[in-house]
Amino acid sequence: MTPAAQKSIKRGLDFLAKTQSPDGNWASSADGQQYAVTMTSLAGMAFLANGNTPSRGPYADNIHRAMQYVMSQAQPNGLICSPPEFNGRSMYGHGFGMLFLASAYGMETDDKTRAKLKTIIANAVQLTAAAQSQAGGWTYVPGGGDEGSVTVTQIQGLRAAQNAGFTVPKGTIEASIKYLEICRNPDGGIMYSFGSGGPSRLAISAAALATMYNAGDYDSKMSDACLAFVDKQFSANKDQWAKGTGHEFYTHLYASQAFYQAGDKYWNEYFPGARDQLIKQQQSDGSWPGDYVGPVYGTSIACTILQLPYKFVPIYQR
Repeated sequence: MTPAAQKSIKRGLDFLAKTQSPDGNWASSADGQQYAVTMTSLAGMAFLANGNTPSRGPYADNIHRAMQYVMSQAQPNGLICSPPEFNGRSMYGHGFGMLFLASAYGMETDDKTRAKLKTIIANAVQLTAAAQSQAGGWTYVPGGGDEGSVTVTQIQGLRAAQNAGFTVPKGTIEASIKYLEICRNPDGGIMYSFGSGGPSRLAISAAALATMYNAGDYDSKMSDACLAFVDKQFSANKDQWAKGTGHEFYTHLYASQAFYQAGDKYWNEYFPGARDQLIKQQQSDGSWPGDYVGPVYGTSIACTILQLPYKFVPIYQR
């Protein structure tokens, strides 16, 4: 962690704080409008990673309002999703929403809010468990099939809930790891989905590796092979932010977590370069465009990566 990185983090978090709507979401940006729960949850995680809680710290009010918004989008059936996200992508918002609320749950001190959170998170866990495919994965809508990127969001959300003391139905996480295993290619990487076949994808492989570690799969042959695949791809493009995935911020979000949990050897090779590249990419207003998805997406991910050394969020800890 350098003074330049600390300054960059503050500028990023200040951007998110200034652009947050009074009701807690980021309706002023295109990504905040289209993916309201996802972006609010990602921004909330960035504030949590700075050491703030819903009642303490310079961004406490931002976390509180983000929580209130995400909680307001919880449906009676357990799905956490805003109306625009119902159009074919509801499980993304649900997974990130579950991750954020579960991560904040243990820090909430208001009894009424905590009780409401408990119900929402428990219902969200049950919805995810019920939506799991027979193969063990998840896709964009509940019960619609399975593919890698949605599967990893559900695994991480479930693990955050388990960390917070919630009971995950027996076999759910185990089945999800088996799904990633059947999606593994001989080169150690993970394909997009079991049904699609095809080559290993770096973005999915990095995400799968991070969530395997979240699930406690630290030293299996599968996780070791996946780590070798991801590390090889990053080493080949060591001095470049872009790794050829087309989803570079997404790739770095999960690869950073994986390298951090893999130990100092991998983290020390990854972080200084990624840190400096992120600082150079930061815009004059403190934001990052983030794969051109939008400034909430890019800024939240950049701040999360830069703050992993702070170790404030359980899901990101070794």
